[in-house]
Amino acid sequence: MSGTVQEIGQLAKQLGIAPEHVIAYGTEKAKLRHEAVADRKPGRLILVTAMTPTGAGEGKTTTSISLGQGMASLGEKVCIALREPSLGPMFGMKGGATGGGKASLVPEEDINLHFTGDFHAITAAHNLLAALLDNHIHYGNPPEVDPRRISWRRVIDMNDRALRHVVIGLGGVLQGVPRETGFDITPASEIMATLCLAEDEADLRKRLSRLIVAEEADGNPLTAEDVGAVGAMMRLLKDAMLPNLVQTCEGVPALVHGGPFANIAHGCNSVIATRMALKLGDWAITEAGFGSDLGAEKFVDIKCGYTGLSPAAVVLVATIRALKRHGGKGPKDLIPEDVAAVKAGLPNLFKHIENIRGFDRQPVVSINRFDTDTDAEVEVVRKACEELGVRCAVSTAFADGGKGAEELARAVIETANEETRPLKPTYDWSDPMKKKIEAIATRVYGAEGVDYTATAIKDLARIQRLGFAGLPICMAKTPLSLSDDPKQICRPTGFRITIRNVLLSAGAGFLVPLAGDIIRMPGLPKRPNALDIKG
Repeated sequence: MSGTVQEIGQLAKQLGIAPEHVIAYGTEKAKLRHEAVADRKPGRLILVTAMTPTGAGEGKTTTSISLGQGMASLGEKVCIALREPSLGPMFGMKGGATGGGKASLVPEEDINLHFTGDFHAITAAHNLLAALLDNHIHYGNPPEVDPRRISWRRVIDMNDRALRHVVIGLGGVLQGVPRETGFDITPASEIMATLCLAEDEADLRKRLSRLIVAEEADGNPLTAEDVGAVGAMMRLLKDAMLPNLVQTCEGVPALVHGGPFANIAHGCNSVIATRMALKLGDWAITEAGFGSDLGAEKFVDIKCGYTGLSPAAVVLVATIRALKRHGGKGPKDLIPEDVAAVKAGLPNLFKHIENIRGFDRQPVVSINRFDTDTDAEVEVVRKACEELGVRCAVSTAFADGGKGAEELARAVIETANEETRPLKPTYDWSDPMKKKIEAIATRVYGAEGVDYTATAIKDLARIQRLGFAGLPICMAKTPLSLSDDPKQICRPTGFRITIRNVLLSAGAGFLVPLAGDIIRMPGLPKRPNALDIKG
């Protein structure tokens, strides 16, 4: 049942977790040891995704939280599993990632800023490996490394465009070997993705061991194991492996753990937290980043492919404002009623419905209603969904909390109770690499085909030579369009996807084609959110 916020130890006790498995961080948050749910039977999983995001905001996290509160309001036992916020977007342009209004997580500020230190631990482990690699090169330790073939960059959890491309080792012999490198944002770290896909400590160690950081002079890969980094990295990640327990503003338990972005990584919270949430409730609600073309596709083809997890229901979040944006309205023209603009934006929603059905799931469309939305605008979406045979529910949880999400909760439960089919992936991992990439581009994005630069062709040949062609695909693409061009809104047609590079993430266990102009280190906007934060 939903209720009020409790002291974290009391919440853990209510969940049947023994005190020795709770590591409290004050009175509002805690880490849970893996043994906390060892012998419990798992419940059913619900995935929350969305239409193509816009600057108007869609509220996917708010919907995930409110769905949990709505189900709890109906008497269901539920646990939410979400990603941790990154400081980069927090101080940049997106803001926090704890929901909003009466559908939010607490303690909000702690979760958005530092939390329990997981991001810092991942940053430290990543940069330790970078330091050990440069030290290996400085002393000429065997095996010999080709400085021109170093792939391991450094990371920082902050949007800082000045660090995208840097030169290190300047100042003479004592300062190391000069070379070009750069920084990515911490959510793009392969260690972040590795931790989030690891099943347990042994699996994490195995994945860290095979992280490829460079190539030897003879072209063979150099790994984290080769430079002796794995033991120290495991120590740094010891506590970061443990899921974080918090709750919603109505006392519904939530595990917040891991934070890879879906446009440059796989965009899902940790496998460990998802499995734990499934054992803490009859229902576990999780989300995948951005729209169905990025987060949901990677959830199905990577996370579910590795784990065997399968959602019993999929929620597709839409807003009237986002539909108007895809219908051609500017950001300042979203408040007045405009039924025509809503109708013009529907093809974007239809493509995401098509994508979910492509995974052999029937989506539930959730209209995250704003107080400026009119009944006529909402009715357009309801009618369109009805014509497609798709359940549609309106959520007013931002203003009304769990009670405002009860219609959505009922629709999700009804859909889950009807679902018996196995999940259908986009491709087989054994398919040739180009075939896997093209399956995503054509089936999920709606592209006519894929073009590859000469560099991308060389990358694919290298991956084939190293024996990693059988890994799943983790496309890096703009979240603002179904295409690789952020300016092509709604449902673009007649476009092709351009792959300029293909990165190998051997530790995490996937290949990363870089599409269009996507970058792994965002920059700050002209007026960052940080300027409005008062100390």
